[in-house]
Amino acid sequence: MVTSTQPPSPGDVLIVGNYCHDLLIHDSAVKAESLGGAASFISNIFNEMSIPCMLISKVGDDFRYPVNHPPIVSPGARTTVFHAYFDSGPPGSGRPDRVLKRVCSCDPILPADLPEAKFAFGMAVGVGGEVLPETLEKMIQICDLVFVDVQALIRDFDEVDGTVKLVKLRETGFFRLLPLIGVLKVSSEEALFLDLEEVRKLCCVVVTNGKDGCTVYSKDGNTKISPFLASQKDPTGAGDSYLGGFVAGLVHGLAVPDAALLGNFFGALTVEQIGLPRFSARVTQRVREEVQKRKMQLQEGSANGLNFFRPVGHEQFEASLCASRTVLQCSVQECHWHPPGSYAAIEQDIQLLKCTGAGQSIETMYEQVSTSDSTSGG
Repeated sequence: MVTSTQPPSPGDVLIVGNYCHDLLIHDSAVKAESLGGAASFISNIFNEMSIPCMLISKVGDDFRYPVNHPPIVSPGARTTVFHAYFDSGPPGSGRPDRVLKRVCSCDPILPADLPEAKFAFGMAVGVGGEVLPETLEKMIQICDLVFVDVQALIRDFDEVDGTVKLVKLRETGFFRLLPLIGVLKVSSEEALFLDLEEVRKLCCVVVTNGKDGCTVYSKDGNTKISPFLASQKDPTGAGDSYLGGFVAGLVHGLAVPDAALLGNFFGALTVEQIGLPRFSARVTQRVREEVQKRKMQLQEGSANGLNFFRPVGHEQFEASLCASRTVLQCSVQECHWHPPGSYAAIEQDIQLLKCTGAGQSIETMYEQVSTSDSTSGG
């Protein structure tokens, strides 16, 4: 049973899922070792967005990572370990981009491990089979709205080498609980293991599709949400950060489309780093400000409800988030001064315009480039 020195408030989020130790292996060489598990990526986002949460996670005696939310230590157990194998073989070789293996697993999280308290939001985000059907059922009882990552429900593991496999959602003990959850997060690959048209009638389904953004499915329709461009270094945890950003937006009172956009934003930032990402304080401060501005613009919805309609100003909110990323790029890259009106300076402005949609038209700026080139004698 978990004990807490401070009882959670009704507005808190309950996160359930084990911390892990991740090894990223590229062409047989260890590229990185990092704290892993969906719970770590999500709590990382919540910390940046100033969202209080309680995290229930189990680890072994060997767990050494410093974390803001201490886990339950299972005596004699080992922390869950995943090895992610990346292959840089030629495109079209038929080999998967990533092979994931669970090398060892910690104990499952039981209903008795959850606190006797009420939460506005709950998140079932197991990665190694640690969330049991009865545990999810207890979460539904104590949380007003529950979000579930489907990987917690459909992952299976090879008995010999721990290779992660997926099973049909309908064949699991979780399927009967779908009408009782709020949102099911699914990747495009995982979507092949469920009947989307069937499941969307039972609960909201959000399908993430990497560089193509995401689509929100409800029983009444679907909404495609734009992606953010990213230079991918490591896809690990992108979906977890997406879910963290998505729920963070809902906690702050955003409509579902705006919250999904915030999820895409944090997912894009995550793939540009290796392992658990670190975010610029300057950027996250600006994102928090933009989210608060957006919240003030909305006239309907509540902090624990789901508003599926795309609200007026959605595109402007997207532009503001994109501008926040521009701040990040300027803060981490060397900024060169270019003479006003030069090709390089105008190209920089064009990139900013593409992001924010403000100021002069791109066509006008290209005319300036052409004029500048014709008068420079170059």
